[in-house]
Amino acid sequence: MAKFRNVQQVFRGLPASDGAGVQLTRIIGTPYINMLDPFLLLDAFGSDQPQDYIAGFPPHPHRGFETVTYMLAGKMRHQDSAGNNGIIEAGGVQWMTAGKGIIHSEMPEQQDGLLAGFQLWVNLPKSHKMTEPAYQEKTRNDISVETRQGLSLTVIAGQTQNGTKGVIDNPFVDPIYWDVQQQPDRLFTENIPAGHNSFIYVYQGEIQLVGSQETILKGHLVVLTDGDTIEINALSAAKYLLIAGKPLNEPIARGGPFVMNTREEINQAFVDYQMGKLA
Repeated sequence: MAKFRNVQQVFRGLPASDGAGVQLTRIIGTPYINMLDPFLLLDAFGSDQPQDYIAGFPPHPHRGFETVTYMLAGKMRHQDSAGNNGIIEAGGVQWMTAGKGIIHSEMPEQQDGLLAGFQLWVNLPKSHKMTEPAYQEKTRNDISVETRQGLSLTVIAGQTQNGTKGVIDNPFVDPIYWDVQQQPDRLFTENIPAGHNSFIYVYQGEIQLVGSQETILKGHLVVLTDGDTIEINALSAAKYLLIAGKPLNEPIARGGPFVMNTREEINQAFVDYQMGKLA
């Protein structure tokens, strides 16, 4: 018998600035919700005012986790200390494994127009925190889109009950990363592995989980209860991210751009960075 997930907590994102002054909304990584294992941070950025984004994210280091950049509009050029270079365009995703360490930059590849998207940080298990850096970079055309009546489902990671598979391989947390576009008064029903931590972030419209009277508004994050099934009703034309992953249940030590298991490992990361030992 299905066990339906429902509303556990609802949070609103907070205005923030990162990089060289990029204006964004911090959704996970706030005083209200510091993390949701294995997810460490979620930012949403979106503006048609160049001064909000043009300075971008100049070279900065990472170690011990993965960054996921998903573009809704505009273009972002990435470069790193290992010689990788490319452009993430609208509808594309970059899943970067920082591993033992990398220095990279993300700079807008445009002078004006709308730039919008999300960045998610996903923790790595202790056994793989010092792995070699790697990229999974996919364009809009690489990513499967499943359509149902009144519904469009972009499947970046995970697999739907209809068998549509995501393009991202991650055996550590078995993630789901879906971008759902849903018409009013249409139901979206899907399976989510029991035990996975999961959340929804609404970036357009309003939704309601079946069995709950609470309306989830644009700009709000809802952390879901455990279960194996989710059922969502759109109260207006809605767009939202549905993300889930298996918790690692490991100690976490954080130090700016580094996420390790102990404070000693964080201190070592700073030493390695200062000595030029990151890739």
